[in-house]
Amino acid sequence: MVSFEQARSTILASVQPLGSERVSLPEAAGRVLAEDLAAPWNMPAWDNSAMDGYAVRAADCGTIPVRLTVTGFLPAGARGDDLRVEPGCAVRIMTGAPLPAGCDAVVPVEDTEGGQQETTLREPVQKGQHIRLRGEDVTVGTIFLRSGAIIRPPEINMLASFGMALVPVFRRPTVAILSTGDELVELGRTPGTGEVLNSNTLSLAASVREAGGIPLILGIARDNRDNHIEKLKQGLKADVLITSAGVSAGDCDLVRDVLAELGADQLFWKIGIKPGGPTAFALHGATPVFSLPGNPVSTMITFEEFVRPALLRMQGHRRVVRPRFKAVLREDQTKKPGKVQIVRVRLERDGERWYASSAGKQQTAILKTMVDAEGLAVLPAEGTRFAAGEEVEVHFYGSHIELVEEQP
Repeated sequence: MVSFEQARSTILASVQPLGSERVSLPEAAGRVLAEDLAAPWNMPAWDNSAMDGYAVRAADCGTIPVRLTVTGFLPAGARGDDLRVEPGCAVRIMTGAPLPAGCDAVVPVEDTEGGQQETTLREPVQKGQHIRLRGEDVTVGTIFLRSGAIIRPPEINMLASFGMALVPVFRRPTVAILSTGDELVELGRTPGTGEVLNSNTLSLAASVREAGGIPLILGIARDNRDNHIEKLKQGLKADVLITSAGVSAGDCDLVRDVLAELGADQLFWKIGIKPGGPTAFALHGATPVFSLPGNPVSTMITFEEFVRPALLRMQGHRRVVRPRFKAVLREDQTKKPGKVQIVRVRLERDGERWYASSAGKQQTAILKTMVDAEGLAVLPAEGTRFAAGEEVEVHFYGSHIELVEEQP
């Protein structure tokens, strides 16, 4: 048995970012940049106005109020090559328009009396005010995005501003998902006595999508060697293979033996964690193989703690583990020593402190507790009793990023 920390370290040391591909800019959102990108031109490309107002010479505005003659108009999109701000004059200008020659300040229209032939300035003017200088944001040739950057809406905007219609990103992994067991039936029929709907496959597929991967559903491997060989061979063609159930030591638990027969090198089997102890990890060449327990709660928790970080690393992410923070327990928690215990909790914030309360019964057969969980408390292996009022480490679960007070 390996420890929680050893298992995660072994997994992350065994995977690397996949190759890159170029995708259209709208498809790049949420992906990880695979190359450094240099600015093809200055941003802004020319000196321009930051306000709607008047382009002026600061030397003409030493005494306020001052009346200036308006000699022209520069809307956004105009070139303005034939305009110049002469002494005692001003040019009406819109935000983003290039500065006319002779201008060294822009006065917002709200600081004037307006006017198309003449205008009066009511506020002091400083040289350089409300002007965006050429290259002030990004200078041509400089790296404006580094490899490893997550492409968010701000990155999309900058890439579009530099005319980059295709973006180099790390490839998303294809993830084969295989559930095992004669008791399983697919969605669409009512299970009879002794039958169980194949919910794990759909849950894992959703988790893979949420982590950025591309799920490939293989169906169900029945409890016989030939069917396992057929399905696992198919799964090993993907970038990642995840199996659910069939990984313990029972007569029908065939996954590990068949994987070994197919050439997979098992790096560990069993982790000091509860739930999810009978988890195995192997490599088939460069393909990581995660063999997860069949209990739905155990499947989801082991995916969260071990599979998700690996999928993120394969997509070029640098931060692959959810950050932990301290939360105060609302109730006592007890456990046996020797294993890290993952407790499903609800979370609330009071001022600067977080509080964690049990999301319900913690038995691995209780699926509703997983539905209600907003976070997972990670109780260390050596501990046995954690009293109400004590701080423990917690991380958010699923799509919960920040919890705020519900609005009426």
